[in-house]
Amino acid sequence: MKKNQVLDQLDPQVFELFDQYVHSHISRRQFLQKVGKYTLAGLSASGILALLAPNYANAIQVPVSDPRVKVSMVDYESKATKTTIKAQLSRPTAEHKQWPGVIVVHENRGLNPYIADVGRRASVDGFIALAPDALSPLGGYPGNDDEGRAMQRQRDREVMLKEFIAAYDYLSDHPNCNGCIGVVGFCFGGWVAGMMASRIPGLKAAVPFYGRQPSAEDTANIQAPLLIQYGDQDERVNAGWPDFEKALKAHNKSYQVHFYTNSQHGFHNDSTPRYNPETAKLAWQRTIDFFRTHLRPAAERG
Repeated sequence: MKKNQVLDQLDPQVFELFDQYVHSHISRRQFLQKVGKYTLAGLSASGILALLAPNYANAIQVPVSDPRVKVSMVDYESKATKTTIKAQLSRPTAEHKQWPGVIVVHENRGLNPYIADVGRRASVDGFIALAPDALSPLGGYPGNDDEGRAMQRQRDREVMLKEFIAAYDYLSDHPNCNGCIGVVGFCFGGWVAGMMASRIPGLKAAVPFYGRQPSAEDTANIQAPLLIQYGDQDERVNAGWPDFEKALKAHNKSYQVHFYTNSQHGFHNDSTPRYNPETAKLAWQRTIDFFRTHLRPAAERG
């Protein structure tokens, strides 16, 4: 039986349990115990976990060697936390030019190959993109997501937020950036994107994908326009939307929101079976269009 056929036969509860596992609400052992009753003929609990695990090698859309982009690893300093952060910097290959900037914020496991690839995709679409690794103080993304999640749990999220805010400062000063900067983040990075919008007055646009929502107090401080992206099957994150929407409306904030049908948490991540190619493509195109609208100098906007 082909992989897609097996995935189609899995009970939806399996994906809910996997979401709990990858967000550290249950342990690996608990996942295997709970998912045992949903096994299929010839597929054990361990087999299900292997089936749902990311496959980065087959999901890279823009390799580092792609001639359309110039890619390097850089270091920048966070004065607020006194840490050095490593990040992937990518830009279009044209020389002596400035581009709008995009900060790409990873999930809860560091700068894995999927998020690095998203940064390069942004550069193919005409942006200078910085994808920081919040695991830098611990040695960086370790090469697998389980270890990455364990490492990220060791870090304070407010400290990491300050380090992503420092990424904005780094990109602002970069000679190839036109000074108009936005942020896109996924899962944990979705929360960071919303919080950066509330903490950085000069941020021009923020696109949180299925992230925890800012508090009402933080929402009141948001200045950047928001493009908010959710999967309609992501009950855990979507539960916070009504209060967030209420706060956005109460403070007259500029936002768009989309709930994508037949889409789970992580639907944009093309390295896992939760990926929905149709809605991921639409959500990304909306992201690029949103940045193209808002990340232009005032003189170009007229």
